[in-house]
Amino acid sequence: MENKELNSRNAAWREDLRQAMSARERGAIPRATMNMLPPDYRIHCNEEVNQGLSEEQAVLEATRCLDCPDPQCVSGCPVSIDIPGFIKNIQRGRADLASAVLRATSALPAVCGRVCPQEKQCESRCLYNRMKKPPVAIGWLERYAADAARKADAPCPVPAERLGIKVAVVGSGPAGLSFAGDMIMRGYDVTVYEALHEIGGVLKYGIPEFRLPNEVVEAELDMLRRQGVEFVSDVIIGKTLSYDDLLDMGYKGIFVASGAGLPRFMGIEGENLIGIMSSNEYLTRVNLMGAGRPDYDTPVAEGRRVAVVGGGNTAMDSVRTALRLGASRAMIIYRRGETEMPARIEEVAHAKEEGVEFITLANPVEYLGDERGHVRAMRIQRMELGEPDASGRRSPRPIPGAIDEIEVDEVIVAVGVSPNPLIPRSIENLEVTDRGTIAVNERLQSSIPTLFAGGDIVRGGATVILAMGDGRHAAAEMHRQLQDE
Repeated sequence: MENKELNSRNAAWREDLRQAMSARERGAIPRATMNMLPPDYRIHCNEEVNQGLSEEQAVLEATRCLDCPDPQCVSGCPVSIDIPGFIKNIQRGRADLASAVLRATSALPAVCGRVCPQEKQCESRCLYNRMKKPPVAIGWLERYAADAARKADAPCPVPAERLGIKVAVVGSGPAGLSFAGDMIMRGYDVTVYEALHEIGGVLKYGIPEFRLPNEVVEAELDMLRRQGVEFVSDVIIGKTLSYDDLLDMGYKGIFVASGAGLPRFMGIEGENLIGIMSSNEYLTRVNLMGAGRPDYDTPVAEGRRVAVVGGGNTAMDSVRTALRLGASRAMIIYRRGETEMPARIEEVAHAKEEGVEFITLANPVEYLGDERGHVRAMRIQRMELGEPDASGRRSPRPIPGAIDEIEVDEVIVAVGVSPNPLIPRSIENLEVTDRGTIAVNERLQSSIPTLFAGGDIVRGGATVILAMGDGRHAAAEMHRQLQDE
């Protein structure tokens, strides 16, 4: 009866909001503009570039939402957030309730509001696109609601009564945290094991603070701790503890979310020269180990002429980090055109504002070194676009004889990652694909019934929100299996 009464009240106030303004009037409201630090200031610091929406901006942007009867934005969200539900709570000035709606399906709303590719997911399904108008700024509103609740010290969701069943999580990145959040709410005892000394996985070591501040990640982790999730750092599953050790410790289910931490290189001549490194190593040194900061001793190359090879978000993070470490020339080298870049449009725009050069339709073919074995230049093959490949993007092909040379003293390779091989190699009878990922069925269950897996260890490299979707899916499936047992 209480749920029916609550649903009735929700329907009533939402109908009142619909009637208060016509769809035409809502559509006439311009999309909000994100407040940002100016480029000439932000390239000299690690402060977050996007400063968030004010309450007035957020309420007005939420008013734009048409509260569609069949909200396609929800179907575009990998974790199925009730998007109109949280947005309409913002419109009526209840950021606390908006946050509660978000946390019903997402363990990391403040993170997702900052780094999810909303323009390719929820916002791409917004009805305004059909009307040739900018979609509702769903991501910015998600960030606003989560930040407002955090600043107000809103209470965390209360988990169900403890079941006395233990489950383990391998890896504290977005997939592992999403799984942990869902399982703790169902009443399980959840322990997350992290190989590194900091909890957070790729959210800590892979994404710079100018895009995702550590204090935001820590606040999300604290919420999970308050709910009862236990975090254990400096434990390498497959080395420190084996799969059999976990079973002996009483864990009835294990979710592997160990990520894709193995860097890829291109295998071209000169790639072993000093000054050439993977984006994984570069960003981990800076983001997790404090390289380049006055109070830290972690070494990192600080090139003046820096080239980053790749066109994804990791490439943008790397090249913008190089600027903040003092590069006088920071370049993106990408083999396709700018429109084919997988990076978020916002990240590309921010990089351009900060002075990053984009050398597109170009692919490195050789690195040249000096007498000390340090990279001094790179030779790039000019490309043109041919027919689309399996990804739908037009395939680059070399233009015969079109090779240029660019002076560089540092190169960061950001052309993708491969799955962490430690878990697949350490567990007997665990089926692995030819790509090195853990083979799972539609339930995200591996060839070992008690072991589920998701995120990059299954996908081979994807977005934060897709990893979180895997975590939620695996949690639901493991819960179903444990309850059946």
